[in-house]
Amino acid sequence: MTLQLRPLLLGVLCFLPAVAALCYGFASSLDRYLTRLMLEAVGLCSLALLIIYLLIDVSDNLDKFQSASNPGAFLVHYYLNTLPPVFVLLIPFSLLLGLLYSLGRLSHSREIIAMIQTGRSVARVIAPLGAVGLFLSLTCLLLNYHWAPWGEGYREALIEFAESDSKSQARNVLYVHRGPDRIAHRSWLVGSFPYDYTPADPIRNVVVRSKDEKGPTTVLYAKSATWSPGRGTWSFKGAILLDLRARLPDGTPAEKFRTDLPDPYLIHDFPETPWQIVTPGLQEEFLGIPELKSWLQQYEGDTWAPRESYLTQWHYRWAQPWICLVVVLLAAPLGIVFGRRGTAGGVAIAAFLIGAMLLCAQTSLSFGDAGQLPPALAAWSTNILFTTIALLLLWRRLRGRPIYQTILRHTPLASED
Repeated sequence: MTLQLRPLLLGVLCFLPAVAALCYGFASSLDRYLTRLMLEAVGLCSLALLIIYLLIDVSDNLDKFQSASNPGAFLVHYYLNTLPPVFVLLIPFSLLLGLLYSLGRLSHSREIIAMIQTGRSVARVIAPLGAVGLFLSLTCLLLNYHWAPWGEGYREALIEFAESDSKSQARNVLYVHRGPDRIAHRSWLVGSFPYDYTPADPIRNVVVRSKDEKGPTTVLYAKSATWSPGRGTWSFKGAILLDLRARLPDGTPAEKFRTDLPDPYLIHDFPETPWQIVTPGLQEEFLGIPELKSWLQQYEGDTWAPRESYLTQWHYRWAQPWICLVVVLLAAPLGIVFGRRGTAGGVAIAAFLIGAMLLCAQTSLSFGDAGQLPPALAAWSTNILFTTIALLLLWRRLRGRPIYQTILRHTPLASED
């Protein structure tokens, strides 16, 4: 299912800009003006933040980049693969800055007042901005399905590769294969595999223990194993088989090593796939939605498995993208003022709330990973809390009630609404 959905979702991701352009074409001239103004500001802020991020990242990893065999090609490969996680990381900040700038500009030039006087409500002015936030949330959600967490993990693997010429991100990985009856029929112990694993790559230093209802049957040792997806066949190289059910001629049990196996040794009745086997070796923060779901299903009911952290990360993959929409709902009522003064207070409050939201998200996520909060609550509590605050601020703005006087009454930033 994972391999089938990725191309489909990648197509949807590429198709989203066309859908957005179609909606833009059917929008009114005022909606197009507001959307264009906001997108221009968000684009400039994104570019500025991206440059700052690149300068900091290059400064932190310059010695590692220089140790690569081909630094130029390595840099291109490194930053192309880290674009999805960087986009998800920076876009809420870019959206906040761009939205506050564009709304501040409209308020300062009294264009907001002109829009209201032509019969448009504040909610109608905010609507196209919310549509932009929704579009960016959907984009982040698609990236969070696989590419953003995978890119973050691959970034770490590339740094390791630059230092040691090895991208093996997991060693001594244990995978237990269970049948529909949830009974363990086979366990795999994998010595190592590369982070950018594909089915054509071998997994190395493999030990496969098989059992049936009577107990252990065989142990297969191999230097490497490769899976053929077309035939559904495992190919083991350098294989040695330990038969735990072997008996002497007199019937006495005696374990027996078989070293005369063909090379490669082919097995056709192992239904497990390489991705199922290597997934437990990856850190949960580097797994996408289907990989986390696969892990949770595999270890369902196992008391030793750290299910809380994986389940928290699974919920967070769904919750985190909607921060973009929450940012719009928070910043819009604070960025709109009906005079030439008062924008500084809105910017300060909005920046404080966004910073508090990101801090709250990381704190609750840590509590969820540690099992001190229910996973769903840890992942979604920040969105729920700050959406409630945003709707309260929006309600006050729609009713024409003061915001700054209430929040900043005793601060130097307080000003007339």
